[in-house]
Amino acid sequence: MNIYVGNLAYSVTEEELREAFAAFGAISSVSLITDKFSGQSKGFGFVEMPNNSEADAAIKALNDTSLKGRNIRVNQAKPRGERPSRGGRRF
Repeated sequence: MNIYVGNLAYSVTEEELREAFAAFGAISSVSLITDKFSGQSKGFGFVEMPNNSEADAAIKALNDTSLKGRNIRVNQAKPRGERPSRGGRRF
């Protein structure tokens, strides 16, 4: 299951996120989303857990808990759909 983790402190690392979720089961991957120009975290990321029951337990236990001073938001990631137009001109 792919899990969305939001409201992260910009200083949170992928390793710290992995440690928080590892208490609930196996982790397939962890990725923090960063700005492509500055490289700074955008304050959210994704954790992939292969076992759905372990992922559900992690979501229930970690949602609205403090990580590095901020209460994180944890829920099942929604599939990426069509992205709305940003109003740019296309030629």
